[in-house]
Amino acid sequence: MLNVVRRSQIIGWIAIDSSTANSFGELEEVWLDDSGRIAYFSGGETYLPVEKIAGVGMGAVSVYYPPVEDTPENLRRLHEITVESTLGEPLGWVEDFLFDWQTGEIAAYIVAGEIAAPFGGRAVLYPEDVEEIAIDKVIIREDVKHQLEAESEGLEGFFSEKSQQVQHLVHIIGDRLHHLISPSDKPEVVRVKIKEVSDEVATSTNHPHHALQEATEFLQEQWHSLQQSIARAGERAKSSLDAAWKQIHQTKS
Repeated sequence: MLNVVRRSQIIGWIAIDSSTANSFGELEEVWLDDSGRIAYFSGGETYLPVEKIAGVGMGAVSVYYPPVEDTPENLRRLHEITVESTLGEPLGWVEDFLFDWQTGEIAAYIVAGEIAAPFGGRAVLYPEDVEEIAIDKVIIREDVKHQLEAESEGLEGFFSEKSQQVQHLVHIIGDRLHHLISPSDKPEVVRVKIKEVSDEVATSTNHPHHALQEATEFLQEQWHSLQQSIARAGERAKSSLDAAWKQIHQTKS
């Protein structure tokens, strides 16, 4: 849940090249592929593959490699598509959704319409509640309607629902930990390193104690997700560097 963002949060953010800081414009949509995962971010005629995303946060999305200029095939829009039962009964629509920007996996759906009426107009579905994501609809299991949760309850604990101050501190601590944590570190080692960096941040910045404490506790709870995130970031950076060198050599030849 460490890398989970809302679609509505990142629409309008600036996409930038991580090495040059050049802007590719504003994000306008995120797209699913045939597997049901988020595969691309887009803005205008520019498409950014999720596997090339370097970071997401603080109003910007950075990428390791130039975007795709041609429109990828077989992409699907998830925002505002219909929600139906397995019997074809229309129940509402997808108002928003949360996803992991590193893996593309959907973390939760926020649905509106008739199905969400008892919850103030917006309710939360989870991936296990979904039978199928078709081209123009999301089909949910028959027993799901009685298991829905209100938005505030269903999304409690997700990183995207933390205050901006806490999110900012999570990013600060996480960035400082990138070269301190390895995939082989044990849980207690990761938690100790998180605390050490948090203490450094506390002495070198003026952030409110309660926000720093919440950010630290969140990272310690999400130690495994943090460890995986750092490992993936290293793999992505290496892959992108290798691709850049390959392109340079092809251009020279």
